Amino acid sequence: MSPLPRLIVVATTFLPALALLLWTGSSSAAEFRPKPETYLCPNASKLGVDCFLDAVDHLYTMCRQVKSIELIEFGLEHAEEGVNGAKSEYCVDKHKASMARPFQAALREASGSRIALDALRALHDLWLQSLTELKWKPPETSDEYQQRVGHVYELFHERASFVRTALSEAKTAKPPTTARTRVKSAAAQHRPN
Repeated sequence: MSPLPRLIVVATTFLPALALLLWTGSSSAAEFRPKPETYLCPNASKLGVDCFLDAVDHLYTMCRQVKSIELIEFGLEHAEEGVNGAKSEYCVDKHKASMARPFQAALREASGSRIALDALRALHDLWLQSLTELKWKPPETSDEYQQRVGHVYELFHERASFVRTALSEAKTAKPPTTARTRVKSAAAQHRPN
């Protein structure tokens, strides 16, 4: 076979594969890349109260699933021995850090309501405590453990509902008048036109 037909055979064999490789490589640059908030709070579109409330459930669930895998793999009694609990400990540490942005954004958004701010802080504290309590507590049975770590969602939802109600009431409430605003208002009424 002469060099020209051999070159044609090689080109027809490898060019489609090369074209496919180049095409998929260029399309990956145009892929959808979610914002970090999408990972933390998949059901909220931006940082703020809704994102934080969503992240509380979502991030707790992620660490709960990691802990469940450890419990299945090593058994209740041995899940904390040695390095057996390392993955869930890492999950807790990682999400404590990743919750900082949504929590701060929620506090900024709720700054107009002292009640909502206090409720957000209390929910954050409950979330932190719940993460640390994902560990099995002897002599719990598997069912008792699942019930304990599952019951937390009810508390999360109650607190989230309270936060939303407090924010709603703060938006509809009239801003309080202070002595300074009454003086400014009176001065504006008595100004000659």
